[in-house]
Amino acid sequence: MAGLADSGSNPDVDLLFDINGLAKDAPHWFDRVMEYVGEYGLVLAMVLLVLWCWWSVRRRGDEDAASSVAALVWAPLAAGIAVLVNVPIRGFVERPRPFLDHQGLEVLVTGKTDYSFVSDHATIAMALGVGLFVANRKFGLVGIGLALLEGFCRVYMGVHYPTDVVGGFALGTAVALLLSPPAMALLTPVMSAIERSPGGGWLIKARGGSRAGGQEAVIPGARKEAAGAEERDLAA
Repeated sequence: MAGLADSGSNPDVDLLFDINGLAKDAPHWFDRVMEYVGEYGLVLAMVLLVLWCWWSVRRRGDEDAASSVAALVWAPLAAGIAVLVNVPIRGFVERPRPFLDHQGLEVLVTGKTDYSFVSDHATIAMALGVGLFVANRKFGLVGIGLALLEGFCRVYMGVHYPTDVVGGFALGTAVALLLSPPAMALLTPVMSAIERSPGGGWLIKARGGSRAGGQEAVIPGARKEAAGAEERDLAA
């Protein structure tokens, strides 16, 4: 399977050089930005996006908040499982990094000695994005967009072939979607139990929202009782 990285003209290698060629023409400072963004920044942004979505869900306090939070918990779990699944895939394919087989690439990150197929960064990013999409469509679309940008950055940096990235996207998506039903079946009751607990309920719903809802439920009854008392006074 190592023949995947054999030299020779093919669309995968051509696209690699086309995208990585942008790094040669870009200013040095821009390459440094892309290096940080592609190696750390976008994955961190994805994590922050999941936390932002969680904060939005708990503040909104919907009836299905427990299932929404369960889906958000599944997103990072799916990313972790996908990376574990990738370990035997990398060992089986044994595809060297593109800069080892092709001269002339602008490599922005040095020290990469592991195999290339499939990209862990692309796998993690897409698993987070698709898992987030399961929980919230709006946040999920942003997450998937960030995952696509992550894949572009990995090729731009010269550390992955385009097919490494596509393989990572496929793996992350497959794990996040195919394992979502059993994961939700396990996680939703756990989140519901946390929601009912006195010490952990705030993780699912903001306490203020619950109190506000309770006040709204009491006020109409109080008004009705006051109106009845007024009518009795008039009748007397």
